[in-house]
Amino acid sequence: MNHKELQAWKKSMELVKRTYSLLTSFPQTEQFALCSQMRRAAVSVPSNIAEGAARNSEKEFVRFCEISQGSLAELETQLLIAADLEYIKGDDPIFNYVVDVRKLLAGLINFLKKQSANG
Repeated sequence: MNHKELQAWKKSMELVKRTYSLLTSFPQTEQFALCSQMRRAAVSVPSNIAEGAARNSEKEFVRFCEISQGSLAELETQLLIAADLEYIKGDDPIFNYVVDVRKLLAGLINFLKKQSANG
């Protein structure tokens, strides 16, 4: 399966871009703290989808997608911290991207598990 064709990968790549763009407005004091962690978490989401897709089994692909889910939850938590610190608004559109990626990942995982059970 080519990861570049997956909606979960495409949407998570857009989430990375939006995260990087959002971080340009954060205070300079956060560049090596919260910003750095948020960049790593955001990049981890599509990276793990790609790595899982390159594996030779649905079971491994599922495992990497679950790691992506963990990174997504980490990013969401960091975004909530940023909102609490008033670096971003609590209704920033990036939160909708997180929800969209979460749904796409869940759908991909369910699909892969069914494939694995039937294969």
